[in-house]
Amino acid sequence: QVQLVESGGGLVQAGGSLRLSCAASGSIFSINSIGWYRQAPGKQRELVASISSGGNTNYGDSAKGRFTISRDNAKNTVYLQMNSLKPEDTAVYYCRAIVNDRLYWGQGTQVTVAK
Repeated sequence: QVQLVESGGGLVQAGGSLRLSCAASGSIFSINSIGWYRQAPGKQRELVASISSGGNTNYGDSAKGRFTISRDNAKNTVYLQMNSLKPEDTAVYYCRAIVNDRLYWGQGTQVTVAK
């Protein structure tokens, strides 16, 4: 079994920064794509950023220029550095990964950006 454990969420003032982490654990042979989605109240879950095993990155429009995704393959961990946060970034952020060719989701971490 594989688990994705997120950390780093919290409350921050507009213009501030947060770094999210997601660590994969369990019987891991390969992690293909891994990244972050978010879901705000009343809205659909949307891509924030993802990174492939080869390091190729993909960002949602809301994240471009402000967020940076990176991964540490030795630690099976992905990071999301979020800068210049806005109130509209408030959401539950979910880690999503394809591990051993199967899709897994984390339980989510709340990010709240105050005006």
